[in-house]
Amino acid sequence: MPVKPIYLDHHATTPVDPRVFAASIPYFLEDFGNPSSLSHEFGRRARDAVERARKSVAELINAADPREIVFTSGATEACNLAIKGILAPNNQRIDHIITSAIEHRAVLDPIERLAREGVQATILKPDSLGMIDPERIEEAIDDRPTLVAIMAANNEIGVLSAIERIGRICRARGALYFVDAAQAGGKIPLDVQACGIDLLALSAHKFYGPKGIGASYVRREVRRRLRPILDGGGQEGGLRAGTVAVPLVVGMGEAAAIANRETAEESARIARLRDRLESGLAERIPDLRRNGHPTERLAGNLSVSFPGIDGDALLLALRTIAVSSGAACHSADPRPSHVLRAIGLDDDLARATLRFGIGRFNTQEDIDCTIEEVARVVLELRRRRGIGLG
Repeated sequence: MPVKPIYLDHHATTPVDPRVFAASIPYFLEDFGNPSSLSHEFGRRARDAVERARKSVAELINAADPREIVFTSGATEACNLAIKGILAPNNQRIDHIITSAIEHRAVLDPIERLAREGVQATILKPDSLGMIDPERIEEAIDDRPTLVAIMAANNEIGVLSAIERIGRICRARGALYFVDAAQAGGKIPLDVQACGIDLLALSAHKFYGPKGIGASYVRREVRRRLRPILDGGGQEGGLRAGTVAVPLVVGMGEAAAIANRETAEESARIARLRDRLESGLAERIPDLRRNGHPTERLAGNLSVSFPGIDGDALLLALRTIAVSSGAACHSADPRPSHVLRAIGLDDDLARATLRFGIGRFNTQEDIDCTIEEVARVVLELRRRRGIGLG
């Protein structure tokens, strides 16, 4: 009988929590109304469910008003809305965008498009641990209308940005501040008010909600400066046209509520599992390299490189462990990770890297089995290549 794989790719996506699934089901079957159809009970019940979910998502990030939450199809759309939709005070596009070289492609690609259209883009390189010095952001801000776009947590190496300090700098210098929180939402405390964040992106399937639903946080003072990138029905306060996907929104709201209650305890447990995985691999595999900051990272993240190993061969050999070599949305791209190259890895070492993402339903047994299997495969691949045999 085939062995069930161990899932350790929670940065790519998380399983839907059974409580989230249970909360969503009625809105597929009984309460299936369109929340814009307020002339009858079906529509009003759907509308009320959407507003309850909006409140839960607002509470997850300490938004001042639930109306600052705009539901989208996911974080990619939310990132595009923030970057392409934000206007300068004179209703012209922002002239200058400051970001980092290790952002997700959902941020870098829209910025590259705007750069081709004449917007100035300043892309800051991280240090060898993947950290962006806030002082370099401050130095880059000039007198032009500026948007600073820095992610809260990196999707490959898990590094946490100094988002509160960056927010203070942006506020003092008059720059708008956008945070891609796709990987951070539901995993670390987020406070858009304390951090001075103007725009923020979330994705439900990164914190045990359904795929196909996300949210933009748009601070109310900035709302009039945001131009929708979809036109059609005026939903979501005119910022996101299209019929609201009520079951998915309800699922995101429930996932946010669970995260609000359980994140602190869950993160401590997951961090213990990550540390067990890292120490176990390091004991068995010579020359193992951890990527990213040793402490300022997501609890469930471990990015490690295996010198002398072909990354494709490693992934193929790990048949019982579900992991990734980098960002899931670029797994078919033959080029090495832009994140790993930005922190100084050469192409061979970047290709010999695995990203482990530990999650809510993983156990100590999962971790111990993973240590043994990864060590066995790596040492066998090295033996075949004559590495470490004396």
